[in-house]
Amino acid sequence: MFTVYAIYSQTSDKIYIGQTIDIDSRLKQHNSNGGDHLGKFTLQNRGPWALIHKEAFPTRTEAIKRERQLKSFRGREFVKNLIKHMRP
Repeated sequence: MFTVYAIYSQTSDKIYIGQTIDIDSRLKQHNSNGGDHLGKFTLQNRGPWALIHKEAFPTRTEAIKRERQLKSFRGREFVKNLIKHMRP
């Protein structure tokens, strides 16, 4: 199964949306001290990163489609709304 996920950093007040086959490993990578496995966005906007949303899909094609939806304006509004409900 492939997972589309959204993570949030309170430190940088940033959202990252991605897809992976191993969500636990990927979250550890985002929260590590750096390395080749991290992209430019995660390196520039340090965590700690918290998982705020995830969805499972049987194929990478479906996961990529949903990832693109979440990265759209409406998708980002959906994710921002999740963050609003997390805050006390």
